[in-house]
Amino acid sequence: METHPDTAMKTVTHSPTLLKGRDIVIVGLQPWYFPTGCNCKNIAQELSLYNRVLYVNFPLKRKSFTAKQPDPKIESHISIIKNKEKKIREISTGLWEFYPDTLIESVNWIPSTAAFKPVNYLNNRRFAKNIKDAIAELNFKDIILFNDNDIYNGFYLKELLSPSLYIYYLRDFLQGYPYWKKHTRVLEPQLIKKADLVVANSLFLAEYSAGINKHSYYIGQGCSLDHFDHTVSHQRPTDIPKGFPVIGYIGALDADRLDLKIFEHIAKENPEWQVVLVGPEDVTFSNSSLHDIPNIHFLGRKPFAELASYVQSFDVCMNPQLRNDITKGNYPLKIDEYLAMGKPTIATRTGAMKLFENHVYLANLPSDYPGLIKKALAENTAQKETERISFAKSHTWENCMLELYKAITAYSKQPINVQ
Repeated sequence: METHPDTAMKTVTHSPTLLKGRDIVIVGLQPWYFPTGCNCKNIAQELSLYNRVLYVNFPLKRKSFTAKQPDPKIESHISIIKNKEKKIREISTGLWEFYPDTLIESVNWIPSTAAFKPVNYLNNRRFAKNIKDAIAELNFKDIILFNDNDIYNGFYLKELLSPSLYIYYLRDFLQGYPYWKKHTRVLEPQLIKKADLVVANSLFLAEYSAGINKHSYYIGQGCSLDHFDHTVSHQRPTDIPKGFPVIGYIGALDADRLDLKIFEHIAKENPEWQVVLVGPEDVTFSNSSLHDIPNIHFLGRKPFAELASYVQSFDVCMNPQLRNDITKGNYPLKIDEYLAMGKPTIATRTGAMKLFENHVYLANLPSDYPGLIKKALAENTAQKETERISFAKSHTWENCMLELYKAITAYSKQPINVQ
């Protein structure tokens, strides 16, 4: 993606001033009580080492709250509201989570964004009142507001909460998803423009936001790679097929992100190769003809603790993504997991993969995959494995946070609330 010199994303090179002694409020798309990890949880924990942090779980929709069979994932939140339990809970020193008791209305169905905005403003106003109550209870002052990619619930919070600094964290291109794109294609650029500071975890997203807001920064991606330790010798899983080479993938098998034709092309062109897919399937994958190809093996979902043993058993790893609005800016964490174990890796060339081009074989077309796999096998050396491991290990949360602090420091030299 080309950027005009005046709007190119910023790279900060001076030493960071660590953010200390501030009160920070975080809103986002994933509640703390969801068991799955997410970037924002890691960021909240890192920020709480030197600051006070309130992690705000998203407000529940009235429709979800009153459902006869509520989503099990939000049952704990529903219980807290119904039983009038304590809404602010300490997670660790300097870090609290907040369960809003306000209910918001479902608005995504509204066909016109012009009609959507005033209704969404009412939702935001209710949400903001809840947050203000929590801020007062904790005696937070002069807050920094950090919005983790929540375009709807965070759209008016800058106006309603008057933070000293409003940071928008762009880590997923929601405009590419069918559910989101109707309104976010209009709203997200507006939100980016009015944010004081935009930070992104991929080069593509940083370049995109820089075209809208000159205070846009690439801060990289932190990874927790302790489970993908190349020095640990794992027993080969019993469901890994015999044969060489084993070409493997770990992760959700999602047809909105992955190109089924690539799997088919690899397997049919090289019937002696074993294509191993580890992860849950969506409906498209479950019903696909890939299940009829004898050298493609669907092993299903595995416990996270076991994934390293599967990666270690692969001769080549892959991430055969489609090239679309969802994937072009999405940071691929699994690539770091593959590289952390020294594995030769093939992936589709996307905007986000630019960062990895010196360590990953990038395919421009589905037909490139077999040739690149052969090349990866032929060229693999101990030195290349060491370089891959070193590169993956550079993507730490410490480094990511340092880049965030650099961005805040660079912006703070500008007048606050510059539009």
